[in-house]
Amino acid sequence: MRDVLPEITRWWRSGAGFGLATVVGTWSSAPRPPGASMAVRGKEVVGSVSGGCVEGAVFELATDVGETGEPVLQRYGVSDDDAFAVGLTCGGIIDVFVEPVSAETFPELGEVAASVEAREPVAVATVVSGPGRIGARRVVWPDRSAGTLGLARLDDAVDDDARGMLAQGVTGLRRYGPQGERRLDDLAVFVQAFAPPPRMLVFGAIDFAAAVARVGKFLGYHVTVCDARPIFATARRFPEADEVVVRWPHDYLASVEVDERTVICVLT
Repeated sequence: MRDVLPEITRWWRSGAGFGLATVVGTWSSAPRPPGASMAVRGKEVVGSVSGGCVEGAVFELATDVGETGEPVLQRYGVSDDDAFAVGLTCGGIIDVFVEPVSAETFPELGEVAASVEAREPVAVATVVSGPGRIGARRVVWPDRSAGTLGLARLDDAVDDDARGMLAQGVTGLRRYGPQGERRLDDLAVFVQAFAPPPRMLVFGAIDFAAAVARVGKFLGYHVTVCDARPIFATARRFPEADEVVVRWPHDYLASVEVDERTVICVLT
């Protein structure tokens, strides 16, 4: 979703409606993870849900959903003997939820985009199947919520789970009873967590730090290299790092927020 968010926010602000397809479940060797999205407006397409295997079918479905306004949960698996059958050649299975999006159906999208841009944690919870109102949406921040899934008890249960998923940086399905009961699985809610990248703090501007920064960046961390020696702590020596800070390590560490997802590597 992060990949398509700038473009769909532009569509949303222009007043145009569109169909949004999101991978909400995967099994076996699925090509893209939960949260991968593709948006369709007329003949315009942004994003991908399968890397190409079922994009044509999803395009048609998203077009129909954009016109009818009715959300659809569709499963795509391995293709059969028919060469023209829609399927995943990798042998996996994906569930794709396709919904209509506009300023009327998703009034919080602007706030979500602003939070993602500002690296403020935010989660979007959507009912994708079950006895509830399909397509109902709730947006959850660490300190507030907006929208409703239809029932206060369900909202409360999803708020708790969404905040826990934000803390872990996890996106996925959660199941509840019709009234928000946690031990039942009649109703499926997809929670997409837009957590900021976890932080990696590397202290000591030595050659090993360059290798650690490279690995950290590859794994998705926001990497900071810190050293009090300006001769060694330079962006040129650590091109993979997001930032290079010239400060005494203990002073810098005292000035930044360290949470459960932060890792610290001391090389000095």
